[in-house]
Amino acid sequence: MACCDCESTGKALAQSVAQRRILWIVLAINVAIFLGEFGAGFWADSTALQGDSLDSLGDALVYGLSLVVLGRSLRARAGAAMVKGGIQLAFATVVLVEVVHKLIAGAEPLPTVMAIAAGIALMANATCLLLLTRFRSDDINMRSVWLCSRNDVIGNAGVLLTTALIAWTGWAWLDLVFGALLALLFVRTGIDVLTSAWPQFRSRLITPGS
Repeated sequence: MACCDCESTGKALAQSVAQRRILWIVLAINVAIFLGEFGAGFWADSTALQGDSLDSLGDALVYGLSLVVLGRSLRARAGAAMVKGGIQLAFATVVLVEVVHKLIAGAEPLPTVMAIAAGIALMANATCLLLLTRFRSDDINMRSVWLCSRNDVIGNAGVLLTTALIAWTGWAWLDLVFGALLALLFVRTGIDVLTSAWPQFRSRLITPGS
């Protein structure tokens, strides 16, 4: 029995080390994506691009929080997942406010800048998603991380599609439409993570160190 326990502990430690290494890698990638995409979004006057960059910033915060609770109790990891759900809802609000602001003030996005920035971000986020996929079923903490990365890929692909449509039709308002749709995706993910994490967080069966 003792040998079995040692083997189980060894596997858990190896898994924790692997998770930590991947989280550091995807955190660094997302910080770089945020800086590049937000700057490009500001330059291109694109709500879709800025909203997508905020998602990368949120992911960087999520990965940092995941590193803090890695290896801790299930309740701590569930609590971290709830914070991540809240972050998704907060960014949804920011994007929707920006959409309303640009509806009132007006905006003329630059499709070429949008396409280049979104294309680079898509390749980077697809790499993150591939790295995280093997860990997505480990626990609610890693599942929430994977969901955030999935949203990034969807967002980047959506920005590219929106850019192509704007360039083809000249309809600049499509940028605002996609920004609003991206905000709705944030809301859905936030609610999904919160409803999954809350039962684990409040359960009396979960005790510190469990």
